[in-house]
Amino acid sequence: MASKKYTFIDLFAGCGGLSEGFYREGFKALAHVEINHFACETLRTRMKHYGYKNTEKEVIEHDITADDIIEKIDFAVNGRDVDIIIGGPPCQAYSTAGRVRDKVGMATDARNYLFESYVKILEHYKPKLFVFENVTGILSAKANGEAIFPQVIKALGKEYKVIGNPDTILFNTANYGVPQIRKRIIIMGVRKDIDGIEAKDLYKNVIKTHYDPDMQETERGKLKKYVDVRQALGDLPPVLPGKDASTDSFYYPCDNEFLNRIGKKGISPLMDHICRKNNDTDRERFRVMIENHWSFGEMRRARPDLEHEHARVFDNSYVVQWWELPSKTILAHIHKDGFQFIHPDYNQARTFTVREAARIQSFPDDFVFEGSRGEKYKQIGNAVPCLFAEALAKASKKILKKIDSYDI
Repeated sequence: MASKKYTFIDLFAGCGGLSEGFYREGFKALAHVEINHFACETLRTRMKHYGYKNTEKEVIEHDITADDIIEKIDFAVNGRDVDIIIGGPPCQAYSTAGRVRDKVGMATDARNYLFESYVKILEHYKPKLFVFENVTGILSAKANGEAIFPQVIKALGKEYKVIGNPDTILFNTANYGVPQIRKRIIIMGVRKDIDGIEAKDLYKNVIKTHYDPDMQETERGKLKKYVDVRQALGDLPPVLPGKDASTDSFYYPCDNEFLNRIGKKGISPLMDHICRKNNDTDRERFRVMIENHWSFGEMRRARPDLEHEHARVFDNSYVVQWWELPSKTILAHIHKDGFQFIHPDYNQARTFTVREAARIQSFPDDFVFEGSRGEKYKQIGNAVPCLFAEALAKASKKILKKIDSYDI
């Protein structure tokens, strides 16, 4: 007998990084809710890739706070059972970077309360499980003088068994084969009327596979070494600033475990290997930093002739992502400039291409992003890394199977 296909709804779906992990584990999408037009186009394209037919209906391009949102999701779900709801409200209002830039620390930002829309939809469908993803800044975020995180835990915990312990719910995607240090909060819940399964059972099944650079030798055990930038990007052809090295026929060697997971060996199209322009002075800065293995601050002090003309420059405004380490966290800010994601090859002296940013987020090589180059960068920066999403989907599937076995 074919194994049961579990179903999911993805809220604040973005371009579908979280969904991708669940597709890869055999889950069936019932609906995606997303307000950004180009992200919705990307979601529809990916659904078609997986053979879905009703993509216009099942990708809901709408404001999740609108009064008719449940009506629209109901239309897409069409009476089918929902096993799990996944997703996470936009993180800008919770991110420490966003709070630094905003003069009131995002305290009045309406996005602080988007979790309430997630809870409203969760309580309407009452799936067996949920996965709620967010930035670590949610732990310290405040709105109108009140800490947000306890409100989120209380709201999600009304009908679901949840854990609010930061040590349990904090994850680093590098521990799951993603070539990136990316720390995120994952709140997972089990419906309260389900006996014999606790939230901790979900967390126990999210299995670490790799150690990260900060992990002590004593903690590493049998974990594999982290995936570094060389393993993630080393096979891609060189490209210079302002050029496009995309091609219909690129030979993918898939000569390491990471590349085998996100692609397939042989000749296939290479999409979005397109680089934004960088001026000569910036390229010289990149070269000097790469050649000397310097941070931007070290370069500024050693080479005052390359000082930046804008006074408001931090020492981490320009960051080289080194071959032998995982990348730093890919941010949505990458759509404005790529200076925090400088390619480690001295000869290329440029920032990451769209495809390289997608690789760092562990998107499959056949994943098509819709919209302008800037829109593609934004979608990638906001996404949940697909291989980490896959680890969450594996754990969810294991628990759903367990629940089914109890129902017999």
